[in-house]
Amino acid sequence: MNTVTLLAIVGTLIIVGLAGYAGYLLLQLKKQKELQQQHRDLAIKKRNANIFESVDTICLATIQGQCDLSEAAIRLYNIMDYVQGEERVDFDKDFPATAELYHVVKDMPRGEARQAMEKQQRMRDNLSRQKAEARLNDSIIEEMKLLQRTVKPLNDQIDIKLVG
Repeated sequence: MNTVTLLAIVGTLIIVGLAGYAGYLLLQLKKQKELQQQHRDLAIKKRNANIFESVDTICLATIQGQCDLSEAAIRLYNIMDYVQGEERVDFDKDFPATAELYHVVKDMPRGEARQAMEKQQRMRDNLSRQKAEARLNDSIIEEMKLLQRTVKPLNDQIDIKLVG
């Protein structure tokens, strides 16, 4: 056997070995990416579950009259914006009365900013808020019940387990 043939055989073996190793590395990379995606999906589900638990509590408090409609609208509209994945909700489309109240009160000052306002302006804001709340009260309560039913099954179906 001449040296050229021997070198060709050794070169081929080296190339086949490197190709096999590259294939093994690609397979490991694919598994790692799948695992990362599973962890990402699990993190989204856990985060959504926490959000839905808060939404359920706010809905219940609103239905029972323990939470002001305007406050509930602001909290729910904003918190539901953080929902990710398939459970994402278009609040303006799916819950129009709550969204309408949110748009009425979202720019009204709260807390210290509200206290710093002129009394007349504060009273105007109160009047427009109260009118909107009175007009939308029944619709919002029904939407709260619907939203509560919507997030409850999603929260219950999440099976949290560690991905190995």
